[in-house]
Amino acid sequence: MAREMACRKCKCVTTGKVCPACKSSDLTPDWNGIVLVVEPAGSQIAATLGITAKGKYAIKVT
Repeated sequence: MAREMACRKCKCVTTGKVCPACKSSDLTPDWNGIVLVVEPAGSQIAATLGITAKGKYAIKVT
């Protein structure tokens, strides 16, 4: 199973080598918590976290 990495810029979680959301390669395996955003336009949590696209995001990235 591939290791999930979180982007340090947008906190998007991916198994690839490049972030699918912001195209950054600054990924880290050191992250905690997860938020799944299905409908960012109507989500209070997505608005609070500054998420504008649907996907899987880490809550804390170090």
